[in-house]
Amino acid sequence: MEEIPGCEMAEPLIAKMKSRYPSFSKGQKRIAAYITQHYDKAAFMTAAALGEVAGVSESTVVRFAAELGYSGYPELQKQLRESVKSRLTSIQRMEVANARIGEHDVLDTALLADIDMIRTTREQISREAFSASVDALNQAKCIYIIGLRSSAALASFTAFYFNLIYDRVHLVNTTSASEVFDQIYRIQAEDVCVAISFPRYSRQTINALRFAADRGATVVALTDSEDSPLAPFATHLLTARSNMVSFVDSLTAPLSLLNALIAAAARRRQADVYQNLQALEGIWEEYQIYQKQEEDSL
Repeated sequence: MEEIPGCEMAEPLIAKMKSRYPSFSKGQKRIAAYITQHYDKAAFMTAAALGEVAGVSESTVVRFAAELGYSGYPELQKQLRESVKSRLTSIQRMEVANARIGEHDVLDTALLADIDMIRTTREQISREAFSASVDALNQAKCIYIIGLRSSAALASFTAFYFNLIYDRVHLVNTTSASEVFDQIYRIQAEDVCVAISFPRYSRQTINALRFAADRGATVVALTDSEDSPLAPFATHLLTARSNMVSFVDSLTAPLSLLNALIAAAARRRQADVYQNLQALEGIWEEYQIYQKQEEDSL
């Protein structure tokens, strides 16, 4: 059987192209070859742009998508993006982002992308999974929160506010694989593990989730899609869209979703939260934790 040049990725789209490659026309073979050899760029190209670099017409690209069983090129592109986004290196991410932004204003591009990702997250989030996550948190004996590397900021933010709501919240702070297990080895069936990870996914977070799931703990996973490696271990899966602006992913939509999760959890435990905040306000006042407004104006 004729092989697609350079095909090394065992992804659904690549597998489809490989199985049907002998029946492709010459133009379709050029498209398949380009996608396989330059998947990092092809994933973010329009049908017209892909056709241009492959030396075929835009309509050939559209027919190619249909040949593979997709409803259109946007569906094929979505599949390709899901397949490759966790594979891109930081350098590849920057190259792709620069190509996409081009001569456009970076500020506008970034802010409009964030708006779109929040909108998409709102439309696609499972209300059932969200409500079940809140229920699980409010019934948990202990709550463990893990988010490493770029997700560490989200984990820290969540832990800060969860500490105002719940009595036993453990933020997993670590720099090595062994330290993860040092901090979560007590996790049990009555506990909840909140795990946060986005491309490029943290292997340590995945291993920690596997351990938590094996111990019978409830896992609330916040990630970018149902294809995320966190998904198989999730009791409740919360998805928030993320996309590249430069060599990093925007975490605006995940942060917005966490805001909603914290607010919903607090509403369910309103009396306890009010009591906690009342006590803390006294402590903050006594030890002058916050700058007073009248002092700011002097």
